[in-house]
Amino acid sequence: MDPAILPKARNYCARQERAQQEVRDKLYAWGAHQGEVESAIAQLIGEGYLNEARFAEHFAVSKFRQKGWGRRKIEAALKMRRVSGPCITLGLKAIDNDEYEQVLLDAIRKRADRSMDTDPFIRRGKLVRYFLGKGYSMDQVERALKSLVDA
Repeated sequence: MDPAILPKARNYCARQERAQQEVRDKLYAWGAHQGEVESAIAQLIGEGYLNEARFAEHFAVSKFRQKGWGRRKIEAALKMRRVSGPCITLGLKAIDNDEYEQVLLDAIRKRADRSMDTDPFIRRGKLVRYFLGKGYSMDQVERALKSLVDA
């Protein structure tokens, strides 16, 4: 194994949380071979530089808080990064349910206030489509819309 690869990989992982597949791809890009890559991954995990559950939790919470993504979109993004199912579940559990509902409600209220549509049917359809695209489930969006109408 190239002696420079492991310190380079440690530095890469120390800067921010990474998924195993991200590190694996980066090691291959640096010219490492399969045996070296798997050995380096194992060593990084052993040294605590690489932890997929920690990555999933950090990713889920930050995408939710910074970008307003819903659980479905976060789950899809984690699957795209080839994070394991149990780690995805842990990551999604890290999002507080009360905060999740409140953020959705506030976002819908804000989006509805900016809407130029006068027809309530068209307005509602646009809101539902937008928040489904953000990764929220249909029943969550419906509940939030209903609570806004009732309030």
